[in-house]
Amino acid sequence: MTGIEIGALALVVMMVLILIGMPIATAMLLVSFAGVSFIRNETVALRMIGSVANDSLREYLFAVVPLFVLMGLLVTVSGLGKDTFDLFERMLRRLKAGLGVATVGANAVFASITGISIASASVFSRIAVPEMARHGYSTRFATGVVAGSSVLGMLLPPSLLMIIYAVLAEESVGRMFLAGVGPGILLSLIFAVVIVAMASFRRDWVFDRKVVGIERDALPEPTFVALLGKGFPIVALIVVVLGGIYGGFLNPTEAGAAGALGALVIALFRRSLTPGSFWSLMVETGRITVSVLFLIVAATFFSRMLAMSGLPAHLAQVLLGDFIGPYGFLFLFLLLVILLGCFIDSISIMLILLPIALPVAREAGFDLIWFGVLTVVAVEIGLLTPPFGLSVYTIKSALDDKTLAVGEIFRGALPFIGAMLLCLFILIAFPSISVWLARL
Repeated sequence: MTGIEIGALALVVMMVLILIGMPIATAMLLVSFAGVSFIRNETVALRMIGSVANDSLREYLFAVVPLFVLMGLLVTVSGLGKDTFDLFERMLRRLKAGLGVATVGANAVFASITGISIASASVFSRIAVPEMARHGYSTRFATGVVAGSSVLGMLLPPSLLMIIYAVLAEESVGRMFLAGVGPGILLSLIFAVVIVAMASFRRDWVFDRKVVGIERDALPEPTFVALLGKGFPIVALIVVVLGGIYGGFLNPTEAGAAGALGALVIALFRRSLTPGSFWSLMVETGRITVSVLFLIVAATFFSRMLAMSGLPAHLAQVLLGDFIGPYGFLFLFLLLVILLGCFIDSISIMLILLPIALPVAREAGFDLIWFGVLTVVAVEIGLLTPPFGLSVYTIKSALDDKTLAVGEIFRGALPFIGAMLLCLFILIAFPSISVWLARL
């Protein structure tokens, strides 16, 4: 067998192993080891796996993963999510479907201090859904808004997916963070427009017919001191993390450390952290970090095996020729990402596909920062699509409501899937939205 045939067979075998239930990282390692053994020999495969583990994890940059994960978990337990929602609820209380728009705005800000979509889904399902239900919004709409807006956590900086993409594409983490700002704001605005449009033309979808005429509670106007107390910790943490990176004072790893320390101080000041809960947070941080880094090792080995086989170069010649062309390849890639999102988690999709797609994207002459933004948006659609829909199941688990069907949450998320597809087409048509800030 030729190297290209071995590489193609390895892809098929890996997908079969994943579909029958083998852990993704394990499947990638086994297939990569077998592929290198067939292309060269077992000795080369053994040496390569040791070299990959050493080269992949010794980088100083990878310390950013546990630091940002810890910061996100500390922010979650400190109550900043509720404060963010309260601020936006007060500002948008007079807008039609204002609570829905407030949830999008709060999620956008919360994303700037966590970087993890699932954390946003868990927090706002407990905060926003009961509040919207109390004011006459349908459960379908309320859960759909939370599920849809939770995806902003992986697009707006700091984003765990952006970090992983930057490592795989050998791009600057800071530039990838900057690239997410424009698309994140665009997607937030599209979500807000969709919510207001639904409230205007599909009231039966947005409001519960049983309580559609309910009046908002007469809430007292918050004092300036109260607003300052809620907003200052949020703004301070954003300034420390993002201001430190973009101002050139901190690299991403140092910014993650400063953010984690700041989140710890806030949690201690608010007395929301006990020794037991802090230990649980540390264990959860370790668990998430190890799983991510193990996947990165497996993906790096997989990438080197594919490069050795010559399959990516062959695909670049075939796909970028008269067969489908550069934008035909882009369409097929994004379609495959969205389809895989129905079955596989976001990080795994990127680690499986990018070793194959990045060489083709380079050959096509695509800006890899722009390509990364498109990849992240497409990957995040998978958080809302059945049957996997991780954000949907997170909301279902967090609400612990036996009367709430998972299918109802998926239906509520449908308009936001459409909004994300629209955002994806706009970003393809206008690449400058993604790259202008990153390329300054």
